[in-house]
Amino acid sequence: MRVLFIGGTGIISTASTRLAAERGIDLTLLTRGQHASDLPEGVHTLTADIDDPLAVALALGNAEFDAVVDWIAFTPAHVERDLELFRGRTRQYIFISSASAYQKPPGHYLITESTPLGNPYWQYSRDKIACEEFLVKAWREEGFPITIVRPSLTYGETQIPLAVNSWPKSYTIVDRMRRGKKVIVPGDGTSLWVITHNSDFAKGLVGLLGHRQAIGNAFHITTDEVMCWDQFYRIAAEAAGAEAQLVHIPSDFMGACYPEKLGSLVGDKSVSVVFDNSKIKRFVAGYCATVPFSEGIRRTIAWFDADPARQQIDRDANARWDKLIAAWDRVTSEVLREFQSA
Repeated sequence: MRVLFIGGTGIISTASTRLAAERGIDLTLLTRGQHASDLPEGVHTLTADIDDPLAVALALGNAEFDAVVDWIAFTPAHVERDLELFRGRTRQYIFISSASAYQKPPGHYLITESTPLGNPYWQYSRDKIACEEFLVKAWREEGFPITIVRPSLTYGETQIPLAVNSWPKSYTIVDRMRRGKKVIVPGDGTSLWVITHNSDFAKGLVGLLGHRQAIGNAFHITTDEVMCWDQFYRIAAEAAGAEAQLVHIPSDFMGACYPEKLGSLVGDKSVSVVFDNSKIKRFVAGYCATVPFSEGIRRTIAWFDADPARQQIDRDANARWDKLIAAWDRVTSEVLREFQSA
């Protein structure tokens, strides 16, 4: 089977690249060449910027594929570009959407692929929804062979996936925990969530490659391990040899202080979500997530601990969190004094 990944070197896609290679898939990555130096044996690369039509046309030549996966399409313009590139030259086009596209707040606690799409809080999610709508139209009107995949929060060696953390410098929260500093949990910490290891996600994604019955379908691929945010934080702290000093702050309050953070909280991580993975299990025989968070996060922290150069600290985020915690402490102290003096 001949497969093209557009991207393929990110947190989610790296594990899928590795598993596809292990399974003997003839895999090519189309990348800008910035992170493609440490690839599994047998994986081919094409170097071009996907947004440069001439460079991509030259790189692809007349190649055809059994499946194309775009890991870095975020807007309708991106998928419209892909449609022009791959119409008639792939038997399957897999769009990586997002589980944050599902209705927020959800009308039912259990999320299935038929849960309505709608997220008024996060532009990222609305763009993913618009991409899906464009592709579904292309499938219905001209038979363009789409499959939609919706990951939820997925991590690997290089990412510590807690709700309030620095995404580009995620060791920051471990550093805070180890120094005994307070860390922020959205809401009261009881919202249910799932965090999926990228090696588990890869099993579902690779199982869909070239799967003819998956055409026209959407899938989310997550773990079945469900915990509340307090549990995730405490497990991460234990893996780091620390004790979590948790501060619960309402997402609305955080969003009022830092509006740019509202989408990823109210539009995603502060809302309870439980995913029904029955559909991916029907289509991909034997699919099962097998890496519990307690094991995966130990691997991740061990990766950071293995090289001090990886332990980058986001000082701006630290300052923002300290300011937010101090503001919340002032607000709650003033309210308590008011009630206690009444």
